[in-house]
Amino acid sequence: MAEDRASSVATPEVGSYFVANYPPFSTWTADAVAREALPALASAPAGRTPLGVYLHIPFCRKRCHFCYFRVYTNKNAQQVEEYLDLLAREWDRLRVEPALAGRPIDFVYVGGGTPSFLSTSQLTTLVSRLTAETPWTSAEEITFECEPGTLTEAKLDAIRKLGVTRLSLGVENFDDQILEANGRAHRSAEIGRSYAHAKTIGFPQINIDLIAGMLGESDENWRRVIDRTIELDPDSVTIYQMELPYNTTITADILKGAGQFSQHVAPWDTRRRWVSEAFEALERAGYTIGSAYTAVKNPSRTKFIYRDRLWEGADLAALGVASFGHVNGVHMQNVDTWETYADAISKGDLPLGRARRPTPDERLIRETILQLKRGSIRPSYFASKFGVDVGERFAGVWRDLNRDGFLAPAQDDRISLTRAGLMQVDVLLPRFFLEHHKGVRYT
Repeated sequence: MAEDRASSVATPEVGSYFVANYPPFSTWTADAVAREALPALASAPAGRTPLGVYLHIPFCRKRCHFCYFRVYTNKNAQQVEEYLDLLAREWDRLRVEPALAGRPIDFVYVGGGTPSFLSTSQLTTLVSRLTAETPWTSAEEITFECEPGTLTEAKLDAIRKLGVTRLSLGVENFDDQILEANGRAHRSAEIGRSYAHAKTIGFPQINIDLIAGMLGESDENWRRVIDRTIELDPDSVTIYQMELPYNTTITADILKGAGQFSQHVAPWDTRRRWVSEAFEALERAGYTIGSAYTAVKNPSRTKFIYRDRLWEGADLAALGVASFGHVNGVHMQNVDTWETYADAISKGDLPLGRARRPTPDERLIRETILQLKRGSIRPSYFASKFGVDVGERFAGVWRDLNRDGFLAPAQDDRISLTRAGLMQVDVLLPRFFLEHHKGVRYT
C-alpha cells in the first residue's frame, strides 16, 4: 500500500485515503506540461467527448481542522476581486485553445474553498465575464458548493438565477459542539434557515454533504444526524468517511502528539459502519444508493453529471489555483500557490504546474476503478471503448475480491461489489494499479 494511504480498516491512521484519479498524482510532472499538456490543448478535440468547467474559489471564513484543499482565510476584499479577475482572464486565455474553442459546455462545477463566500455582486460579475463568449446555456448540470453560514436569501436567489441546478450544502453535522470542535464556521440554525429558503425557491436538486468520523462524533450523534437528514428530505445526500491527509491540522496534532484536540477520531471500521447504517436508513426512507458516497431520492431525475462524466473520461477545463483538469487524454494541474498562479496569468501564460498523459492501459484502469465507486461496472462498456475484456484483464483482482467477500454474485453484463466492498472501495482500488504504482506516494 502506498506510503501516504490509510492501510488498515480498523484504526484512524493518517494519510490520503480516497482514490480520485489514476495514475497517482505523484507521477505527474512539471516537464510534462510542455511535452504533453500544451500540445494536447493545441490539438483539435477527439470525437464528441463532453466538456466540463471547474472553478476553484479558494476562500473560506475559517479553515476546517480536517481540510487539505488549497484555501485562504486571510484575503481581503481587494485580493478576492483580484483573484476573480485572474479566473476570468485565465478562461479568456484557455477557451481559445483549439482543444476547447467553440465546444459547448456540458457541465459546470463551482467548488472550493467556499464559493458562497463571494458576495452576490462578485458572483454575478464573475459568471457574466465567464459566459460572455462561452455561454453555459447548454450545460446539463451546474453545481455550486455552499457553506450554510455564508448564505442569505438574496444570495440564494442570485445563485438560482445564475442557472445553478444542484446546490450542495456543506452541512457535515448538525451538532454545534461537533461543528466547533472540527473548525466549521457555520452552526445548526444557519443550516435550517438556508435549507428552508433553498427549498422555497426551487433548485432542481439540493444536496446535503455529511462527514462520518468527525472529531467527537458518537453513535448517538450519528443517529441524530441521519434522522435530521431524512427529516429534511433533500434530493440527494453525500456522505464521506473523514480522511486525514498530512496537511491537516488534526494530522499535525496526531503526528506531533501535541494534544490540541481532546475529542477522538473514530477508527475506519466505525466510520464504515456509520455510512452503512446511514445508507440503510436512507434506503428505508426511499433513497437509492448511487455510489460509495451518494444516495438519491429519485434516480430518474436526480443525477450526478459532473461525477459520471469525469468517471467516463470527459474533458474538464479547470480554472483557479491548484485546480485539476483533463483535456485530450492528458491530466493537468495548475500551479498551487497564489503567487505563481497570478504571475503566470499576468504574463499571458497558462498557469499549468504539472501534467501526465496516461497510457491506454492506464486509462482503462482509471475508468475501471472510478466507475467501480458506483458499486458496479459494465464489461460491455469497456469492451466497446477500449477493446478489452475487463473480466480477463483483472481476473486476479476479481478472484481476490470474491475470496475476501467483496464481490457480489455474477450478473449479466455487470460486475458488482457487495455492500461491504462498497463501504471500503477506496482501500480496494489500489489492487487494480499497475505494479510500479502500488508502492508510490499517491499525492
